[in-house]
Amino acid sequence: MSQVTRDELALDPLWVARRLLGCELRSNSPEGEVGVRLVEVEAYRGLDDPASHCYRGRTERNAVMFGPAGHLYVYFVYGMHFCINVVCLTDGVPGAVLLRAGEITTGLDLARSRRPAVRKDVQLASGPARLAGVLGITREHNGIDLTDPDSPIRLVNGAQVAEDDIRSGPRVGVAAAMDLPWRTWVDGSAAVSAYRRGTRRRVQARA
Repeated sequence: MSQVTRDELALDPLWVARRLLGCELRSNSPEGEVGVRLVEVEAYRGLDDPASHCYRGRTERNAVMFGPAGHLYVYFVYGMHFCINVVCLTDGVPGAVLLRAGEITTGLDLARSRRPAVRKDVQLASGPARLAGVLGITREHNGIDLTDPDSPIRLVNGAQVAEDDIRSGPRVGVAAAMDLPWRTWVDGSAAVSAYRRGTRRRVQARA
């Protein structure tokens, strides 16, 4: 499969989100390789998106989101989970797509060993924390270039998802801009995570 290029990702996160559906994220480690076909994502812009980590400007934590496109932005949430994002737009302009769910395509046994409490294979990468977990991605991978053929974590093209099979709706669990239909998923995939509406009483930026 061909690598996704930086130019393909240096665009509005809303467009990139749809482009990423059907693509595969492949992660290599000394334990082996796990590949995941992306079936659910969420778009986040920057300075004009109150649910984004970049809404209040650049910090040491969110610096990767300011580009260039094609890099991995990893953050720790709720003191227990990692979430992974693909950086979009151009250098200096923040934006990203949160990877929410996928279907295991390679390395099923390794994926199972990393998420032993998950009973069904289709749920191994259902949800952003599980997705990061089966791929073995942690904060140390923050900033990795997904478009580099020699990178241990690569984003590659998969079978294109037909427009008729793509659905959109509100983002999950955010406390701001919660009704924007910026979550996108593949209709009919059992790996798509359950929708949970956010609450304004808990402010938690997502990407």
